[in-house]
Amino acid sequence: MKRRLRNCWWLLGLLWWGAGVPAALAQRPFALADIGRLVNVGDPQLSPDGRQILVVVSRPNPATNRNEAEVVLVDVATGQRRVLVAGRPTVKQPRWAPAGNRVAFLARAGTGKDAHTQLFIQSLASGEARQLTNAVENVQLYSWSPDGQTLAYSAADAPTKAAEIARGNDSFEVGNGSATLTAPPAPDHLWLVPASGGPARRLTAGPLSLPDDSSAPFAWAPDGRTLVCVLRPSAQTGDQETRVYMLDVGTGAVRELPGSPHRVDLPAYSPDGRWISYQTPREAPYYESLEFDVVPAAGGAARHVCRGLDRNLQRALWSPDSKSLFVGGNDAATVAIWQLGLDGKSRRLPLGAVSPNGSYWVEMAVGRRNALALTANEPGRPAELYYLASPTASPRRLTDFNHETAALALGRMEAVEWTSDNLRPDGILTYPPDFDPARKYPLVLMMHGGPSNASRLAFYGLGQAVAARGYVVFQPNYRGSDNLGYAFQRAIREDVGAGPGRDVLAGIAALEKRGWVDTSRIALSGASYGGFMTAWLMGESRRWRCAVAASAVVDLLDSYNLSDNNVANAGHYGPSPWLSADNLERYQAQSPLSRARRWHTPTLILHNVHDFRVPIANAYKFYHALRDNGVPVRFVAFPIAAHVPADPVRSAEWNRLWVEWLDLYLAPGTASDAIPSK
Repeated sequence: MKRRLRNCWWLLGLLWWGAGVPAALAQRPFALADIGRLVNVGDPQLSPDGRQILVVVSRPNPATNRNEAEVVLVDVATGQRRVLVAGRPTVKQPRWAPAGNRVAFLARAGTGKDAHTQLFIQSLASGEARQLTNAVENVQLYSWSPDGQTLAYSAADAPTKAAEIARGNDSFEVGNGSATLTAPPAPDHLWLVPASGGPARRLTAGPLSLPDDSSAPFAWAPDGRTLVCVLRPSAQTGDQETRVYMLDVGTGAVRELPGSPHRVDLPAYSPDGRWISYQTPREAPYYESLEFDVVPAAGGAARHVCRGLDRNLQRALWSPDSKSLFVGGNDAATVAIWQLGLDGKSRRLPLGAVSPNGSYWVEMAVGRRNALALTANEPGRPAELYYLASPTASPRRLTDFNHETAALALGRMEAVEWTSDNLRPDGILTYPPDFDPARKYPLVLMMHGGPSNASRLAFYGLGQAVAARGYVVFQPNYRGSDNLGYAFQRAIREDVGAGPGRDVLAGIAALEKRGWVDTSRIALSGASYGGFMTAWLMGESRRWRCAVAASAVVDLLDSYNLSDNNVANAGHYGPSPWLSADNLERYQAQSPLSRARRWHTPTLILHNVHDFRVPIANAYKFYHALRDNGVPVRFVAFPIAAHVPADPVRSAEWNRLWVEWLDLYLAPGTASDAIPSK
């Protein structure tokens, strides 16, 4: 998922730039509590004149249990910065007016049940902010018109039959939505509001909905007369057959773009108005290998300009001259950005050790003369703001919010490769700060979710905290990961457990040959699909010391029937399990639950009660299968509606439970040393 998941990962903090680093900090390793001190720097926005950059800087506040944000203005030439929007802890999505004299942003307004995210405009000269919208539901996304006179925004309608619902008449028809729904999902619609203030005007209505998991489902034409948008047939999250539509701003008339694919996102006009780009999978309905096509705005055949890159691309931005796109995605051990011409020829930007931020996204902005702003991190440095004066320039770091973390004794990170079947998987190692290859170390697998995702040579707080306790962390990128090309990614189809499982086992075997792995102390862990892989590998014949399975899928039938993606999961697992006995058997055979009688590993299960992506029924099945067979198990649930916790308090508790379970079984001299081998 995109918009919802991009704001989920791990925690933030306040560290003042320019303050001296105490000598004691430089001597100690990264600790679990340091995750809660990390500063998140995101959503960079270059000013129209290219001289300044807006970023959102977020810090955890355990007292209020929220990540509190402010908008910071950074000077490109000097790196000097000032807080532009403060006192609005929910602020997000700062965007420059085309003239560069104003900034719009979203923030919560109102109190209690009447509190909603609204659209604001702030003058750079006066610092005064005005609220533009009074939407009855949260404003989700917005965009300035090219002339700066109007803003388009998306928001859902108020629930129908409000009075009837209030008295208990609240039944609703169920469709392809999550089992966590308690009311029918409302479509997201487009509205216009004058930048000078005034009533909003509706542009769309009816069952067609902007996708609620998109980060940019609509964009203005350069002449301001048309909006290009993607719409799905309903607000149900499983109805993912989105198409491209052209919306006349004056009349509200909607027409489908001829030849529009049936699964599409992130539409955008070229600055000259001749082209429209959009993201679409190479082979619908499958998720793998997202790429960006370019189609004439006046109609015509699409150009598959990204095929030569052979990567799963998550973001595309037009160059100012409309001759190329800047595209980004996972690439081997990092996140790469390429400048891609309309003829399909590309060049990779020289980012070095700098890895742009973004989960299912790439945090970048393109400005005048193809300058780029990035929020990114390095193996030994959490998120900061970087600037490239041109596509051939090296990135220059402009901020130092996380300097205290960077001064700690961090674990060295290394990219590794190995052979599995006819594939060449890769992965990331994080060593303890005092690592000695002559000693033996426990090995902790921390497996990524997705599966269309990848672990990278980039700062990872939980991984550093685990490594600092004397364990080597191994983050394998098994088949299905999106960093090694289309064939590697699609190799998971209808083989979501066994094939990736062989890749992980081959990776462990390659590490064991190095001589420093304590083969009696290997732990499995992961969240989401990483939790799926944890449960799958628990069914292997080798002995694992312990496991942590967070938000783990164990029954693919639950994914198909109950999750928010539901029927769309057929792209990975195979056609509907209810169409034939063979299909049903295929789903069951690919589910970790089919191996439950082989599970003997002491396991910590972490899950959120109202998890829309992986329904908690998975965790209950997991728990009883272990407990009923006498396997040590602990099941901890969090009563929230999230796939993973995002707030400071629950995130810290989630991490604490994870690491303490590892310590219980991996630390030398623990009672678990008496556990016999199978």
